[in-house]
Amino acid sequence: MRMGTPGFIPGRLTEAREALRIPSMSALARRLGVNASSVSRWEDGTSSPDPDALQQLAAELRVRPEFFLRPQITSARPVFFRSLSSAYVRDLAYQRVQMRWLQEVSATVQHYVDLPAVDIPDVLGSSSYRQLRDEDIERIALDLRRYWKIGEGPCVDVVALMERVGFVIGSIEMGTAKLDGLCGWSLADDRPHVLLATDKMAFARRQMDAAHEMAHALLHKHVTEEQLRTDLKHIETQAFRLASAFLLPSTTFPLEVRVPSLAALVTLKERWRVSIKAQIKRLADLNLISEDQAPHLYKLYSAKGWSKEEPLDRGRWELQQPHVLADALNLIVDAGVRSKADLLAVEFTISAGDVENLCNLPPGWFSRDRAEVVQLTPRFAERPVQSTESGAVVPFPNRSR
Repeated sequence: MRMGTPGFIPGRLTEAREALRIPSMSALARRLGVNASSVSRWEDGTSSPDPDALQQLAAELRVRPEFFLRPQITSARPVFFRSLSSAYVRDLAYQRVQMRWLQEVSATVQHYVDLPAVDIPDVLGSSSYRQLRDEDIERIALDLRRYWKIGEGPCVDVVALMERVGFVIGSIEMGTAKLDGLCGWSLADDRPHVLLATDKMAFARRQMDAAHEMAHALLHKHVTEEQLRTDLKHIETQAFRLASAFLLPSTTFPLEVRVPSLAALVTLKERWRVSIKAQIKRLADLNLISEDQAPHLYKLYSAKGWSKEEPLDRGRWELQQPHVLADALNLIVDAGVRSKADLLAVEFTISAGDVENLCNLPPGWFSRDRAEVVQLTPRFAERPVQSTESGAVVPFPNRSR
């Protein structure tokens, strides 16, 4: 009689399958060359794979065998997606897994390195997100800028700011245009984690995407799964309003909008680093353009083909990248605390490529040897320099004469 694997966690198998977007248990069974009923029993916990099958699973799903024995990262708090109804179930499952893996990698890194302390103010107090009015969100945006001491001008790198105040940020290819980013709070360290899409590499777009997820972390930390399902549209509207108010403050941005034309908004994009489309929406929110002007500007915007790519999107600014996790892993290795091989063999149970993607490490980072610092020996013996004379003070001519 073949024995299973003690301690096998069925949810881990589902997680690994969803991470590779394998659509069903039967599809995984075909890849493994086993009966679909076997994979079904492994995923529902009725039975577990024997050691040989476990090794085969690990190889096919690109994880270490120990992956299936470690507890899953769980959270009672929801993960915030830009849309639930229009995204494919398979894409949403993939993103949820990537968020759990980001939190898992973050927790491992924090065994060795202290990440920036969480410095995120409680902007709601005893209020609920459902009680917020537009003027409340505008006030919160200005309060945040004062709290983080960034003034009321352009915020030139939202990603760097978020990492400085305690966010953990990863970036991966989402594989769909319907998802730009997601945010979730980890119960392990009470720290917000954000995943940003790399599919559309435009600086201004990433600014808004990052600010949008930051807004979720601030306004919707205690939202339940049920509230997220029933209030999704309202929750998304609030997050966009706060992101826009944070990037384009009501006290300064309107003063620079002399003529609300597309040409003027291109110039303002150069300074504020916010997309033209988002600026149009901001002008409408602040009642700086009429109800007729906004649709007209959107039509002109679309007619110019800017829905696909705006002016200044390409090559104007270097895309802002998260760096905290990458810096922490480099520190761990450079300090000799853990080698790269140790990290893969002991700490991480997902593949090297997955860790590199989530942490914004260069591809192949784990396979490269750590750089050695070589002390150069002088070719000639150094001779001490001795001063034999005192310096002379040379007076400058008086040019006033």
